[in-house]
Amino acid sequence: MKVRTDIRVDGMTCGACAARVQTALGDADGVLDARVNFASSRATVLHDGTIDDADLRALVEQAGYSAPADTSDDVEAERRRIAGLRRRLIVAVVAGLPVVAVSMLPPLRFDGWRWAALVASAVVVFGSGWAFHRAAMLNLRHRAATMDTLVSLGTTAAWVWSAVVLLAGVDDGHVYFETGTVIVGLVVLGKWLEARATRRSGEAVRALARLGASTARLADGTEIPVDALAVGMRFIVRPGERIATDGVVVSGASAVDMSMVTGEPVPVEIAVGDEVIGATVNADGTLEVEATRVGADTALAQIVRLVDEAQGGRAAVQRLADRVAGVFVPIVIVLATATLAVWFVTGSASADAFTAAVAVLIISCPCALGLATPLAVMVGTGRGAQLGVIIKGAEVLEDTRRVDAVILDKTGTVTEGRLEVVDAVATVSTDVTAMGLLAGALESRSEHPVGAAVARRWPSNRTVTDFLNHPGLGVVGRVDGAEVRVGRRPLFERVPDELEEAVAGAEAAGHTAIFVGRGSAAEAVIALADTVKPTSRQAVQQMQAMGLEVSLITGDNRRTARSVGDAIGVDDVTAEVFPGDKAVAVARLQEDGKRVAVVGDGINDAPALAQADLGIAVGTGADVAVEASDLTIVGGDLRAVPDAIALSRRTLATIKVNLFWAFAYNVAAIPLAATGILSPMAAAAAMGLSSLFVVTNSLRLRRFRSNRL
Repeated sequence: MKVRTDIRVDGMTCGACAARVQTALGDADGVLDARVNFASSRATVLHDGTIDDADLRALVEQAGYSAPADTSDDVEAERRRIAGLRRRLIVAVVAGLPVVAVSMLPPLRFDGWRWAALVASAVVVFGSGWAFHRAAMLNLRHRAATMDTLVSLGTTAAWVWSAVVLLAGVDDGHVYFETGTVIVGLVVLGKWLEARATRRSGEAVRALARLGASTARLADGTEIPVDALAVGMRFIVRPGERIATDGVVVSGASAVDMSMVTGEPVPVEIAVGDEVIGATVNADGTLEVEATRVGADTALAQIVRLVDEAQGGRAAVQRLADRVAGVFVPIVIVLATATLAVWFVTGSASADAFTAAVAVLIISCPCALGLATPLAVMVGTGRGAQLGVIIKGAEVLEDTRRVDAVILDKTGTVTEGRLEVVDAVATVSTDVTAMGLLAGALESRSEHPVGAAVARRWPSNRTVTDFLNHPGLGVVGRVDGAEVRVGRRPLFERVPDELEEAVAGAEAAGHTAIFVGRGSAAEAVIALADTVKPTSRQAVQQMQAMGLEVSLITGDNRRTARSVGDAIGVDDVTAEVFPGDKAVAVARLQEDGKRVAVVGDGINDAPALAQADLGIAVGTGADVAVEASDLTIVGGDLRAVPDAIALSRRTLATIKVNLFWAFAYNVAAIPLAATGILSPMAAAAAMGLSSLFVVTNSLRLRRFRSNRL
């Protein structure tokens, strides 16, 4: 028996923390698998049932973190965490800026300025930076080193040495209070940006859950909560209402908007005996439905579960800085200790020995390291926003580096996402425009998407009377006193062979076809389709030029899907799939070693977007798709997708260069500091140079050029 338990983990500050918790849980008896997501602060544990929730939470706490039993306020806890980071950032800025200004600009100095800097910098280093010191102590207990260790070690060394110099009364002694304040401020800024970028990941599941109906109207007119529905109960769905739960139609006929599941704009005609899905929208007729699945068994609940599992199952991204710091920090500590010992052994003065050792620690302070990721992310995401590309945090950038396959949703992504009239054919004796105007006038009274498309194509102010909607068939009414019918074949008694051929040709091309006639005789055929966006083919060509394998997947029929694939130059086309199938298709490619990006806009795309290595949502689509994605392109231009991938790769490359030089400057200067050639002041200057390089290199991202320009 496999039991799944979700645990909220508080107190993690980096990917190394998540790895530590994962190891603690995974090594426990009875645990089959444990995955810890740093971004969502959640651990997902699969076990055999011999270990209970309390035991699992105890393991988390033994690892040095907290695991609250009550997770009903997860959203509020997340908000409090972000608010806490914001307060720490404000304190660091307000108290730290004066310290930096007076330390770096001699004209601003006043009598006793060093004492004021001592107090203000202590507020920043040990107030705003307390979380880093706590994490460093946890790291020490577990014999590990991360970026938190670097931050704590560097800021403490700079502050303590400066305090010693000040308290010793050395008038010309150099102090480095600004060093600790700058480091803490930059790192807290990075944590705040990261927290804001990842906060919305959980909104995808909550947004999905909100789609369902809250009440159901039983056949006797009684309204009850949806949670009270049981299998076998019958309920009524009126036009415009959401279907309360999955079931089968026992009475009535209608068109149901199934876009939540299929992503397609054309409502599905439903009659007695057909299955319906909860949370889909009844378009026109009244239905009586018998519930067949309720609660966690419904299609909506399954979609929620798919998104939830895909997001929770994604491994936390290990920061490049943490990986390097795991080796760099122990080496720095050893070198600083060795420097102190060598100077003492050689008979040097204690002040000179401590100065050299502190210089080693200061030169290793991650000042530029604190800037390396957040500044590049800020500049890169800012440039992306100018180009209509929204990037959700630094971890997303790493997901783009090896993407080699792109799966495109069809409707709303490659196509416009709404029906348009693409052709009209009339009998030899009939004027096609005249019939279109009659159809447009009649359909102006309809709320059906097909009718709306016809009304847009042929707007008319003619008088319409006796309007009658026949669910699943079409509409009938009088236009300027003459009877007009618009709809499917059964609505007409006589249909000329030439129109039958026109309908067959339209349907073969993947179009929706309807008849128009005066009275019971059909006189014209109108073909409608979801048209391909004019930029989609160019976008596909650009992605293929980047070496990406592009495929198309849709819930629409095979003929339509194949037609769209040919139009945009994609050979690999999969049609007639449901949301779970899309996620499975992504997983299948991942099992084959592919790094998969999914581009979609609908609710039905959310599981695939969450499952993908890189989820890209079209911003004109559903909020759920945007929430479940890693990248969002604002607007409907698919060419923003290659822009997004290229910009993400460029930003990641910039971060890598920043991280390299953030360490390289310091590593090169450590021998000089250890030998006494480089004073602590010069060490601080070297840090400044490395920071200047990081800033300059990051600002180069502002010159990124879009393929659309």
